[in-house]
Amino acid sequence: MYIYDDYDRKIVNERVTQFRDQTRRYLAGTLAEEEFLPLRLQNGLYVQRLAPMLRIAVPYGMLNSTQLRRLARITRDYDKGYAHFTTRQNLQLNWPRLEEVPDILAELAQVDMHAVQTSGKCIRNITSDPFAGVAKDEVADPRPYCELIRQWSTLHPEFAFLPHKFKVAVSGSETDRAAIQVHDIGIQLVRQNNAIGYRIYVGGGLGRIPVLGSVMREFLPEQDLLSYLEAIVRVYNLLGRRDNRHKGRIKILVRSLGVVVFAQKVEKEWAHTKDGVQQLTPASLDWARRFFSAPAYQIIDHETAQTKVDQHAARDKHFSRWVEHNTHPHRVPGYISVVLSTKPVGVPPGDVTNQQLEAIADLADRYSFGEARATRAQNVVLADVQLEQLHELWLAAKQQGFATPNIGTLTDMVCCPGGDFCTLANAKSTPIAAAIQKKFDDMDYLYDLGNLDLNISGCMNACGHHHIGNIGILGVDKKGEEYYQIQLGGDSGKSARFGKVLGPGFNPKDVPEIVARILSVFVEYRQTEELFVDTYHRIGPGPFKERVYATK
Repeated sequence: MYIYDDYDRKIVNERVTQFRDQTRRYLAGTLAEEEFLPLRLQNGLYVQRLAPMLRIAVPYGMLNSTQLRRLARITRDYDKGYAHFTTRQNLQLNWPRLEEVPDILAELAQVDMHAVQTSGKCIRNITSDPFAGVAKDEVADPRPYCELIRQWSTLHPEFAFLPHKFKVAVSGSETDRAAIQVHDIGIQLVRQNNAIGYRIYVGGGLGRIPVLGSVMREFLPEQDLLSYLEAIVRVYNLLGRRDNRHKGRIKILVRSLGVVVFAQKVEKEWAHTKDGVQQLTPASLDWARRFFSAPAYQIIDHETAQTKVDQHAARDKHFSRWVEHNTHPHRVPGYISVVLSTKPVGVPPGDVTNQQLEAIADLADRYSFGEARATRAQNVVLADVQLEQLHELWLAAKQQGFATPNIGTLTDMVCCPGGDFCTLANAKSTPIAAAIQKKFDDMDYLYDLGNLDLNISGCMNACGHHHIGNIGILGVDKKGEEYYQIQLGGDSGKSARFGKVLGPGFNPKDVPEIVARILSVFVEYRQTEELFVDTYHRIGPGPFKERVYATK
């Protein structure tokens, strides 16, 4: 992972000093609320329903064990003992005291972390594949490119106050695990004539008006990444709407101009800068790659190690299930990637205690070269685990509540904090997640259903990505009461698509039963080994509507 130098630390420490003085003046009454607002947003600080919320940046999800232990201490000393992993691979504190936020930022700076640009109308945290660098299906490791984009976009003087927030995701494999088509800019690493380049998607996004990104360039040469991104954002910054917050995203601009016209404007802008200082040189690319060189892998007999795993699996079905669902193939023989689930029954998806953060640090040190990765699905990945240590890791993960064998299943749901915290939410999210977890606690039934994404958002801002869940649940306000709208058929992968609203919403208490009815239709109509999303698109919404609304 990227290692800060003295220049990086100087910038971050200066930001902490600035914000400490800004907070002091605000609390003293000499800095008005409207003046403090953009300053706190630039440092990741929101004012939520019950308390401030601080969103901590975790670039492309990478964390080392030292950072994890510091996050654990901050969570314990400045919050209520738990934190929340987000769908942008960040970490949120939901109960910090406003006057202590500068102290938290100072603590973060000591371990090369910050909260810069995790909120506000700027380019947010760059996200990527949690298996970056170790996935077998990878064209190239996307992390060096993520880091180059992060450095280019952080504190960019021209892009500090865009028309709206701006999100970028990068995928290094054909199997899209970063949901690049629903980002303002999505970047797919591709290879053409043995040269690395990028397929560029522009204008995607969720929220009130979900839009899939349009391909702006089928192949952008490797050296042109930053100059082309700058041209895109510059056109958006000049032409994006600022008069209506609901129409400020780049997706609205691309739709209003049309893809062809928008692309022409980008090309015209790019022509002035493509050969300038933003052009990536072989030296700058090598500089970025050296931070993501392979760790000191041992030479391991893969077949012997796999036999050991198989023997443990044959003796213990719980371990066998966990291996099947919570591990991912590794490009290096004798190694495997492990997903630590944050979603046992009764725990809000993505929530971790300070003790668990320390436990992740310990597990990372013992089994994965001291590194861990936050995921878009709000879990944690240990990317570099020796196969022969897999059973030992499973035993240790079980003790900390991380071994629920549900990755990819219905209960591995994505969920925003919702109305329990967020002032924008129309409805609570986590109680709905808990009720669904409780109803569907039969793992054999979940395994029979196959891979199934269930996503829950508390409002149209779609922080829970409900649009791209195979089953999406959206909290809505209906004359002062919470109701939940169901959408079916969404998908976040290579064939990305949005779910369709099934019909009128439901009372909170009815949602688990409605999900059960939806699943009963799937079980009845599915073909052999067919996934839920494929069954839905084959038979259409009719049978689901008939079953769900049968008693209405």
